[in-house]
Amino acid sequence: MRLGLSCGFWGQGRDEENIALVQRADELGVEVAWVAEVYGPDAVSILSFLAARTERIALGAGVMQIPARTPAATAMTAISLDSLSGGRFRLGLGVSGPQVSEGWHGVRFAKPLARTREYVDIVRTALRHRPVSYDGEFFTLPLPDGPGKALRLTHLHRPDIPVYLAAVGPKNLELAGEIADGWLGVFVAPDFFAEQRAHLEAGQARRAEPRPEDQPFQTDATVALAVGDDLEACARTVSPYPALYVGGMGSREHNFYNQLACRMGYEREAARVQELYLDRKWAEAAAALPPQFIDDTSLLGDVDRITERMRRYQDAGITTLTLAPWGQDLTARMTALETAVEAHSRLDATG
Repeated sequence: MRLGLSCGFWGQGRDEENIALVQRADELGVEVAWVAEVYGPDAVSILSFLAARTERIALGAGVMQIPARTPAATAMTAISLDSLSGGRFRLGLGVSGPQVSEGWHGVRFAKPLARTREYVDIVRTALRHRPVSYDGEFFTLPLPDGPGKALRLTHLHRPDIPVYLAAVGPKNLELAGEIADGWLGVFVAPDFFAEQRAHLEAGQARRAEPRPEDQPFQTDATVALAVGDDLEACARTVSPYPALYVGGMGSREHNFYNQLACRMGYEREAARVQELYLDRKWAEAAAALPPQFIDDTSLLGDVDRITERMRRYQDAGITTLTLAPWGQDLTARMTALETAVEAHSRLDATG
């Protein structure tokens, strides 16, 4: 199991801290740094900047929003970032949610699975340096009633840029297993991952072509990280993060993370967190999260406890554990990152 890094959302006054964390992760041998986007700073600009400020660490879009760009634009962006980074780019994609897709990008959210399948088909065709011709429900290239013709990327590039899908629900997990090279997961609990892995494997069984044995499917789980001797204080430090997703990432009717918490056995608590968050009672929503949910989906405690918790993820089958360090300042977040790397080295040393 390898380590990754996520600095959360950029553009919130901590960008210099985030840059320092990514550079330190690069020095420490962390495998990959993922950059997200919602409706603030875009992932592409940040990844371009990080490519110039790092040397070895892989750089992943975690994720680029499918409704934000045409498939062709995403393929162009992928080869640009891969070239600028010297072959270090990983393309993570996700449909976002109906609020962002329709409210921000003006793209209907209907049939997100079918749209994702077509989108990835076109992106892969382009990345393989083939002429892009497609006749689907959502995308038609070239348009049949105009002067357009099937074009291919002009740039010679790495044709096997890995494609990851962010997926939460069972059907989306199966789609990720079927068409992607890896899965990006959040709020992953080792004891619940077996259910998620079953959906991923069901999708892999439907692949048109079997995966090469030397390129296994990747499972990347992002976990909040807080280091200290006081577990309650660590939980309070990270609790705004799951509260945002379980309570506020979507509407009452459409919140995939709230539905995930329900499938994990926290239906009543998830409803309460959402009620408080949508009423703008953010601190109360964070406090209402069950301590067990926070602990199960985070790395909390001292280096010994974090080592033990990492082992549970490794034994469950996670291939990359992406750390999201939390703390009041850069020193706290940097200490958390370095402690987790030490825990990981202990894990490697003991098998």
